[in-house]
Amino acid sequence: MSRQKTPITQAVRVLRQHRVSIEHHPYEYLESGGTAQFAREMGVDEHLVIKTLIMEDEHRNPMIVLMHGDCEVSTKSLARQIGVKAVRPCDPGVADKHSGYQVGGTSPFGTRREMPVYCEASVLTLEKIYINGGKSGYIISMRPGEMAKILKPIPVEAIQ
Repeated sequence: MSRQKTPITQAVRVLRQHRVSIEHHPYEYLESGGTAQFAREMGVDEHLVIKTLIMEDEHRNPMIVLMHGDCEVSTKSLARQIGVKAVRPCDPGVADKHSGYQVGGTSPFGTRREMPVYCEASVLTLEKIYINGGKSGYIISMRPGEMAKILKPIPVEAIQ
């Protein structure tokens, strides 16, 4: 991806519509690189890089879970907090259908299907976050308060 060209994804369109100030961070995407790859390449703390995970409950109801890049989600803790029996990651093809994005480029903004958003509570206390902009190799940064205004996430404590 060229560093000069900024993609106009559905996520970017939603953020523009809400007049959210963002910074664009294209980077070299590696399939198994994850948040660590972006953090290394851009010289930022991986804790500030937020993963967008598409998960489902025991009835296959999808949800978005936002978690620090250097942390894992405790699905048992999350299930307990949201009042369901179980939570598990969606299969990649199912996640793609729910979000409208391909795994590796999933943004919580502008998803195809409206889903509840659960956010690790400590994410909301950060000064700045880096989150997927809707395309592999493309991260945007913003204040978490701006993210919260749009997504209205339910804070949870689900770090494993």
